[in-house]
Amino acid sequence: MTRTLGFKLGAIALLILLLMIPLLMIDGLVDERQGLRHEVLQDIARSSSYRQQITGPILVLPYIKTTHEWKTNEKTGERYSEERQRRGRLYFLPERFVLEGTVATELRARGIYEARLYRSDSLVSGQFRLPARLGLGDELGFYRFEKPFLSVGISDIRGISNDLQLRLNGQTLSFAPGSADDNFGAGVHAPIPALDTQGGQILEFAFDLKLQGTEQLSVVPVGRDSRVSLTSDWPHPSFVGEYLPSRREISAKGFTAEWQTSFFATNLEEALRDCVGADRCQALFGRNFGVSFVDPVDQYLKTDRAIKYALLFIALTFATFFLFEVLKRLAVHPVQYALVGLSLALFYLLLLSLSEHLDFALAYALSASACVGLIGFYVSFVLHSWRRGMGFGALLAALYAMLYGLLNAEDYALLMGSLLVFGVLGSVMVLTRKLDWYGVGRSAPQA
Repeated sequence: MTRTLGFKLGAIALLILLLMIPLLMIDGLVDERQGLRHEVLQDIARSSSYRQQITGPILVLPYIKTTHEWKTNEKTGERYSEERQRRGRLYFLPERFVLEGTVATELRARGIYEARLYRSDSLVSGQFRLPARLGLGDELGFYRFEKPFLSVGISDIRGISNDLQLRLNGQTLSFAPGSADDNFGAGVHAPIPALDTQGGQILEFAFDLKLQGTEQLSVVPVGRDSRVSLTSDWPHPSFVGEYLPSRREISAKGFTAEWQTSFFATNLEEALRDCVGADRCQALFGRNFGVSFVDPVDQYLKTDRAIKYALLFIALTFATFFLFEVLKRLAVHPVQYALVGLSLALFYLLLLSLSEHLDFALAYALSASACVGLIGFYVSFVLHSWRRGMGFGALLAALYAMLYGLLNAEDYALLMGSLLVFGVLGSVMVLTRKLDWYGVGRSAPQA
């Protein structure tokens, strides 16, 4: 009769493998729904504005440089001077850069999917400190300067929602569309009065910027001393970029974060030279920091993580089922195992569909309750006892509770999973410590 026990264990193992087929199909459905949600979010962003990055302001001074080069006439041997003119631009980064902003978030729905948009209201201020003779020394006389301007790079100018006015040394100047410099991409620029090219000059600037975007707001710290502070009602910020906040406070009502950098930390002057001289601007735009307004763990990610524990979950449930069969000398047909396994797989489909309309915790509770109730009702007839069915349902509910704990404790998931498996193995060993497995193999279970 040992073949009977071996056949039963083999059948249970085969059922577990076969149950991976519907689980893989549900996992593929999760990816499909997640991709559809991403397409809808991109469509909403396309009709409003994408993620935003602010670069600048940067002071740009176009020039024409005149040089003379001595050449020799090949026929007569006479030397003559040839005048050449070359166009270029001087770039100056702020000595001090300050951005103080508040960010409010809102939801835009399309069908069952929602996108989170934000509206930032910021005050950008700072100071330019131009060196004497613009740092050109004796070569200043070879330069003829054109009208300077301040350039501000904004990744998606559709999100600008106010009339931008630059306050520069007490004057009010208007911004114009476009950054006026191909290196900085989209944005705005403000023509400013002629500069004092002989002595040093200090330019104090400030402007209000109201910006709408989706997913992420980031800033390139262009100042020699840069300070950025953001306050928002979003309670789940994910700080992104190359620099973390120097101070942050996060609560259920939102967050407050402050960043502070310097040229020593950012090396932004070299990055700007590479951008305008060698057309390698990735380093300049990559030296940013900011905050992401995307839910770090959405319902699709949680459902996908739950499916990853499905094999362990089904194995533990079948092991409990098998213990009832062995310890109580009951006959349970593989078809009954299969029906219980399909009920366990159906839980993930219920979780996926309900979480698209309800909060994930509520969807999980409803899905788990439905499966526990169905399996408990069915098992009470299989095990010929309402008490046994209720006990099995209680154990199954405990497993669902442990799974929910694993989903919400990502940092401790491995530890909790290891303790769970060890606990189950220990319980099986304790319950079967006096069991004669040869006797189980020789004895035919009774219905």
